[in-house]
Amino acid sequence: MTSAELLTDAFDRIRQNVHDAVEGLSERELSTVVEPGTNTVAWLLWHLTRVQDDHVAEVAGHQQTWTADGWASRFELSLPESDTGYGHGPREVAALDGVSADLLLGYHDATHARTLDYVRGLTDADLPRVVDQRWDPPVTLGVRLISVVDDDIQHSGQAALLRGILLRRR
Repeated sequence: MTSAELLTDAFDRIRQNVHDAVEGLSERELSTVVEPGTNTVAWLLWHLTRVQDDHVAEVAGHQQTWTADGWASRFELSLPESDTGYGHGPREVAALDGVSADLLLGYHDATHARTLDYVRGLTDADLPRVVDQRWDPPVTLGVRLISVVDDDIQHSGQAALLRGILLRRR
C-alpha cells in the first residue's frame, strides 16, 4: 500500500463516518445541544470539514472549496468567511442551527473529492516537505495530513456519540 492509498483510505473512512453521523437525524436534532456548552452534530461536522478544507487547500496550493465553490454563501452563517471553528463557544455553535444534512454532506463531499484529488497524487517523497515553519520542529506535509485525519476522526466520533444520544431520546 502506498502513502497515497493509505491517505485515501483514511479520508474515505472519515467521509463514511460523517454520512453515518447524520443519517436519519432531523434539522432540529442536528442542531440540538445535548448539554449546556456542548457542540452539536451540525457544528462538529461543519468544523471538521472546514479544518480539512483549510489545511489541505493550504498544502495543496489551491483555493478552499468553502469559497471557491460557493459553500460559504450557501451556508449563510453569521461568521467570518475564513472561520474554521477554532475557539468557538455556544454563540458560534448556534450559528449552525437549522443547517440541513444535505448542505453539510454536500460541503463535506465536495471537500472530500478535492482532498482525494490531492492525496492520490502524493508519493512517499512528498511527505517530508516542510509546510509550516511556525512550529518547532517544523511541520511536514505528512504530519499535517495525519493531523487533519486525527482531528476529523475525533470530531466524527463525537458526532456519532451525539447521534446515539439523540436517537435514544426519541
